[in-house]
Amino acid sequence: MTSSSHLSSGSVYCLLLTAYFSLFAVATPAQSEEPIPDGEWHHYGRDKASSRYSPLDQIQRENVGDLVEVWRWSSPDTRVQAQNGSVRPGAFKATPVMAGGLLYLPTSLGVIVAIDPATGKTVWEHDPESYKSGRPANAGWQHRGAEYWSNGEKRRIIMATHHRRLISIDAANGKPDLDFGVDGDGWTDLATRLGREIDPRKITHSSPPIVCNDTIVVGSIVSDGPTSPEMPPGHVRGYDVNTGAFKWIFHTIPQEGENGTETWHDDSWKYSGNTNVWATLSCDEELGYVYLPTSTPTSDWYGGHRRGANLYAESLVALDAATGERKWHFQAVHHGLWDYDFPCAANLVDITVDGRRIKAIAQVSKQGFTYVFDRRTGEPVWPIEERAVPQTTVPGEWTSPTQPHPTKPPPFERQGVSIDDLIDFTPELRQKALDFVEEYLLGPLYTPPIVAGDNGKKAILLLPSPAGGANWRGAAFDPVTGMLYVPSMTLLMELALIKPDPARSRLDYAVIGDVVGLDHLPLIKPPWGRITAIDLNQGEIAWVVPHGVGPRDHPLLAGLELPPRLGAAPNFYQSNGGAMLTKELLFVIQADEEPGSRTRMGPAGNLSAFDKETGELVWEHHFAPTPHSNPMTYLWQDRQYVVVSAGGAGLPAELVAFAVGSK
Repeated sequence: MTSSSHLSSGSVYCLLLTAYFSLFAVATPAQSEEPIPDGEWHHYGRDKASSRYSPLDQIQRENVGDLVEVWRWSSPDTRVQAQNGSVRPGAFKATPVMAGGLLYLPTSLGVIVAIDPATGKTVWEHDPESYKSGRPANAGWQHRGAEYWSNGEKRRIIMATHHRRLISIDAANGKPDLDFGVDGDGWTDLATRLGREIDPRKITHSSPPIVCNDTIVVGSIVSDGPTSPEMPPGHVRGYDVNTGAFKWIFHTIPQEGENGTETWHDDSWKYSGNTNVWATLSCDEELGYVYLPTSTPTSDWYGGHRRGANLYAESLVALDAATGERKWHFQAVHHGLWDYDFPCAANLVDITVDGRRIKAIAQVSKQGFTYVFDRRTGEPVWPIEERAVPQTTVPGEWTSPTQPHPTKPPPFERQGVSIDDLIDFTPELRQKALDFVEEYLLGPLYTPPIVAGDNGKKAILLLPSPAGGANWRGAAFDPVTGMLYVPSMTLLMELALIKPDPARSRLDYAVIGDVVGLDHLPLIKPPWGRITAIDLNQGEIAWVVPHGVGPRDHPLLAGLELPPRLGAAPNFYQSNGGAMLTKELLFVIQADEEPGSRTRMGPAGNLSAFDKETGELVWEHHFAPTPHSNPMTYLWQDRQYVVVSAGGAGLPAELVAFAVGSK
């Protein structure tokens, strides 16, 4: 019996204890999937609940200091790039899955590989040659992972490729599954059934699909640099896991006769686009529900052409995975103007609140909120209040008079900008900050963008930024304690609208923006990166620790008595930390700190281990190249490994494996 099923069966016992001893309010795993052996990692978040939790305990607080690098695996992308000179691999972001004695993952260029878990040697490669179809929309050549699926007889690796194919590969040998695919041997065309006649080159895939019972659910990336109000919609589709046959489509922008079209004024649902699901997904197989975290409509910053609240944008949507029928939804941002996509899979959690057992779902966000619902009904676990927010001054724009604010848990990030938030290490720095912000509009969360120069202001200052808060690596959940761990970054940006060149764009306004700071120091007080532990049984923050050392050696801070860690001074492309939990420890990655840089990350970074009860840093390892993915862990031949993807984007792309003891 696996740890997952053991804890689920133990939940009845926990409920009995709760009646007598409130301190035994224990959370249990959420999913009822095919059992995952304790030593394996079958999905992007280990399980379909996206917990990123493993019960392994060979690596403990007492011996984590003995972790060493034991092998490195080099991506074949270097070879592929040499053979196809026009391709430029992006950052290596994939989190491997581990099942049946092999690690599996896609490279940045979409080559699927199987790797020996003890040695890091390649066992097989499958190359769909998706890089021959042109640069993928939006973020270029990068991929975050593949899905593992088994029905007890078949074992398959399933991936949505850059060139819009859904492929199924035999996990044993890397050969296509010839029983799968209606458009070719082992593949189904994802460039069809898009819900509208569009240019499919504006759509691609970089996150793994999820298999929920016998349905593969597939999201997409839609080009994020629109030059007109008409863009491809990011509708979500379901396919048969055995055959690849199309089953259903869910319209993330509702279509004629469907609920929600009235929230797209002037029939803007007919042409508006994006509102896609580029993040990873979660699934409750017992309920048969899949949960969609949706993104902002076209465009991210101006919506005068799509007036109204714009369902189902920036929402969490629960679907019946077998039929695509909407079961419930919650919209977190009405008429988004801040690029506050839901960037990651929601965590499925079983929690005890005021003595009541709840099958819940927790969605962390770029804006620093954690939204918690009964995942069966969509009812908020704690009240979510509609509160008045600032209104737009942009001609032709529309803003919602209110936005939803959860009452619990408290925000895990700073929200909005005021004078009190500005850096104040010294009187000189404080005055510099005060002088700097004279040219900007400060305000609370959901202060809308302004036209550059409006009332003498260059732009608004936006916090959290569109990079988060939380971002695509998401949160990790401990099913034993009910604790949710959220890495986040406090990244301030300036943002304004300008009239675009009419020869290049039919939008009324385009956006300009950048990270802002003072002489390569953040403009606001630290911590500039943090890890927050949230007790979901209580709806309260248990602890917060800075994540990263920060620019303590900056000349403007010379001679000051500073805390040992200020939190990483972030840039737009820097990691806000990818998390993974074991029985005793929280592992988090961090890219090197390069204050003031918006265009590149440092050439190295850290893998850190924290005591998950207290937040105390107990181990840190500095290595190159830059780590990007959420770490994962597995047990093979009685040895526990921790693995993280690193490099790419001009640096060597590698998997780096750690274990206790000698290499």
